[in-house]
Amino acid sequence: MKEKELEKVIGYSFENAKYLQIALSHTSYVNEVKKGAVSNERQEFLGDAVLSIVVSDYLFKHYSHLPEGELTKLRASLVCEKSLCEFAHMIGLGQYLYLGRGEELMGGRERPSILADAFEALIAAIYLDGGMEHAKRFILGFVKKQVEKEKKVFFKDYKTTLQEIIQQNKEEQLSYVLVQESGPDHDKHFVVEVHLNSNVIGKGEGRSKKDAEQMAAKEALELMGE
Repeated sequence: MKEKELEKVIGYSFENAKYLQIALSHTSYVNEVKKGAVSNERQEFLGDAVLSIVVSDYLFKHYSHLPEGELTKLRASLVCEKSLCEFAHMIGLGQYLYLGRGEELMGGRERPSILADAFEALIAAIYLDGGMEHAKRFILGFVKKQVEKEKKVFFKDYKTTLQEIIQQNKEEQLSYVLVQESGPDHDKHFVVEVHLNSNVIGKGEGRSKKDAEQMAAKEALELMGE
């Protein structure tokens, strides 16, 4: 059965296989079969909500230095159709779907909207069968890697931008000073100041010195009107 193959791929075995079957059942298939078949639309709705709370919680805890606006942009990039379609491709989800004949002929197994919806329905299936912790583990297996890619797209290298501006006057000296470090090894918190000669021109916080330096440079650029 295709469901058993998929369970091996995702590393999760369902107690109630019905949830997985529903997650894989597209509306086109249900419309043809009719008797007792249920489409994945309702599970997609639930999976979307579970995905959002897991991603929001992860970003809130691990990117405490980012303001609300940037957290929102980053979350949107992680839960959009493009990202979900990529996640679906990683597990070959398309080959496990139940599609109607017409949708099959139209290339439905590769259609981004179908794959993204099925991925959300799969999240819901895991959530309904095993609870939030299993769903969270499944989601973060994809999201953690994607966050690093998306960060590069959304966030400027503020330190480099600031350095380029300051270098226009060779007499000016830029330096970063660690003024506070706290928390256990697994949850460190750093505070860094950026100095222009002897003057503090920015201050930033982060879960690593690198992040704190970036936030300090960002504040300095904002104060400079950049």
